[in-house]
Amino acid sequence: MELLFFSFPPSSPLLPQTCYDSQVPFLVITPILFSSLFLLSLVLLVLLSSHQWRHHPKGKLLPPGSMGWPYIGETLKLYTENPNSFFANRQKRYGEIFKTHILGCPCVMISNPEAARIVLVTQAHLFKPTYPPSKEKMIGPEALFFHQGAYHSRLKKLVQAALLPSAIRGSVSEIEQIVLNFLPTWENTTINTLQEMKRYAFDVAMISAFGHKRDTEMKGIKQLYQCLEKGYNSMPLDLPGTLFHKAMKARKQLNETLRRLIQEGRENEKEGGGLLGNLLGANIHKVDKLSDSQIADNLIGVIFAAHDTTASVLTWVLKYLHDNGDLLEAVTREQEGIQRKIIEENRRLTWDDTRHMPLTTRVIQETLRRASILSFTFREAVQDVEFEGYYIPKGWKVLPLFRTIHHCADFFPRPEKFDPSRFEVPPRPNTFIPFGNGVHSCPGSELAKLEMLILLHHLTTRYRWQVVGDEDGIQYGPFPVPKRGLPVKVTPYKK
Repeated sequence: MELLFFSFPPSSPLLPQTCYDSQVPFLVITPILFSSLFLLSLVLLVLLSSHQWRHHPKGKLLPPGSMGWPYIGETLKLYTENPNSFFANRQKRYGEIFKTHILGCPCVMISNPEAARIVLVTQAHLFKPTYPPSKEKMIGPEALFFHQGAYHSRLKKLVQAALLPSAIRGSVSEIEQIVLNFLPTWENTTINTLQEMKRYAFDVAMISAFGHKRDTEMKGIKQLYQCLEKGYNSMPLDLPGTLFHKAMKARKQLNETLRRLIQEGRENEKEGGGLLGNLLGANIHKVDKLSDSQIADNLIGVIFAAHDTTASVLTWVLKYLHDNGDLLEAVTREQEGIQRKIIEENRRLTWDDTRHMPLTTRVIQETLRRASILSFTFREAVQDVEFEGYYIPKGWKVLPLFRTIHHCADFFPRPEKFDPSRFEVPPRPNTFIPFGNGVHSCPGSELAKLEMLILLHHLTTRYRWQVVGDEDGIQYGPFPVPKRGLPVKVTPYKK
């Protein structure tokens, strides 16, 4: 399961944009403290660099590239340039594998599909997932995507069992009901698409996590999660008044709420549905018993992974359909054909209906390619590695660049053009990896596609939307989305 933790804000070369949020007043009123923290960060960078940037054995060739300024590396350039340009310029100069130094870490960046497969699949044991400690602390250190080996394998099987097509096909009616409740609230009003899609994706995530909605508990969990989310991409300073501090308090409360639900599940004879039921089911065999903290961390982790990414993709889907009117009408005709069949047979949308939406599915695939929500992922060499003729020292970060691969003209001609027809034939192996690849690929990909198809079925057959304002561009927080979250006015569709 892949998560992306670093954003590319248009301002602030050294700190995430959220650091300048008005809810962090101490950063403004105490410049001495801020300066001290900045100097401390530089010292830590020096120590980290001196440890990792050691001499390598003679005759061993590091990948080509620039390590930038001492200690700072190329972080300033990464944060002040368009990230696509940052990667593309270095690829053009140095090739498909090159080194750099960002965020205090020596890195090797990879834009070759076969090389990315080596890192993520065939030699994955040599490259462990790596995450900032603050993120592990906030989500929970027992979450499956922070681990390798036997514990990770056992957990992934449990998570996958709750998210396989055979498990989620029974959720179609519940997801559809969420859509039918949402859409009327959008009618004849201007919505922030990203925020509304987050609401929708969160409600679907609750079903996948807990099997059924219990409004009382879910409302409390949602409020705590929203507080957690606000501090997720802030500076990890656990001091009173900071977003991170508030988020960690919410994390503690969320843990207590989940433990109550877990205890209820243990006391009931039936394990229940969703991921919670699967994790509790692991306790049938004493050797496989999971602790409360392991179950809680993995519930929170799955909600994190299923929430922001799906909402970001749906926001782009609406943007691309809005900008391509002929395509929107073609998708509408496909969905109206399914709608007529449903009315004739006097039933509701089914799993089989969602398997007969080829054009809509290609629109989703092209959105995943074009928007590339997961721009890259971080791995770390667990030992000195000989790789594609180069030497990668132990501890160096290795970044497969999904976005660069998805935008390569060799694999996707005219990559900047939104063209779903390119998926009428399967893409070349390892060139389309929106959900990652290998043992840490996202186990919730089928659920994400299902909730997108259900929403698009009802949205395209009932409504139209018009983007408000003429501002065009991309913001990162951390996933790329249209500026201002794509405000649109939604009106009923007159056939």
